Amino acid sequence: MAVPVRVEHLNAAFGAFQALHDVTITLPAQTVTAVIGPSGCGKSTFVRCINRMHEESPGGRVSGQVFLGDEPVYGPDVDPVRIRRRVGMVFQRPNPFPTLSILGNVVAGLALLPGRHRNLEAIAERSLRQAGLWDEVKDRLYDPALSLSGGQQQRLCIARALAVEPEVLLLDEPCSSLDPISSGKVEETILQVAERYTVVLVTHNVQQATRVSQMTAFFLLGHLIEFAPTEQLFTNPSHEQTEAYITGRFG
Repeated sequence: MAVPVRVEHLNAAFGAFQALHDVTITLPAQTVTAVIGPSGCGKSTFVRCINRMHEESPGGRVSGQVFLGDEPVYGPDVDPVRIRRRVGMVFQRPNPFPTLSILGNVVAGLALLPGRHRNLEAIAERSLRQAGLWDEVKDRLYDPALSLSGGQQQRLCIARALAVEPEVLLLDEPCSSLDPISSGKVEETILQVAERYTVVLVTHNVQQATRVSQMTAFFLLGHLIEFAPTEQLFTNPSHEQTEAYITGRFG
């Protein structure tokens, strides 16, 4: 079941460089929240903090707190692996496991979960349907994953993230390396997935944000400048910096 993501006074740094400054925001469940802003504004750092990947970066430090529903993400007794099972992530470039088949890629994450999953084909079908890829690959599940096109590989990575049934799905510029047709299919997938999951989409494409998100957060120099319903933010922003960015005056 999807849960809201509540972020309270989040700070993140790489060594001496502070990438995020006192960010407080609540991302609603079963909603696509777009995270926008110019390069280097902290967008990717923000989503990496939600599933505790930022601390894996050299010199990465985090303070503040993130909650999945009512459960804290950070704490001495919190297992990061369990957090990453609850919070799936898809990166800028498709990264299927090259030695595994299409089916093997989808169910790869299940090996990390307790218990035995006997009906892997059914789980794969469900996940591939959710990712909008089933009809394109159902007759070639045992083909190499790298035989797929770039757009199909990215949807395969989304299916892989969904197979472990997370509550939150993070997408870090998932269309940045794709052609417009493939990007359109990924956008369709995002809209379908948001019916069941909390989705956070980092994007440099403001038009994409208007197409697929219901909420939008604008970051600048590591600060959360504005968070509002997408239509409101793009038609009647509350801050001059937001208006300057969405009208192309910088960024």
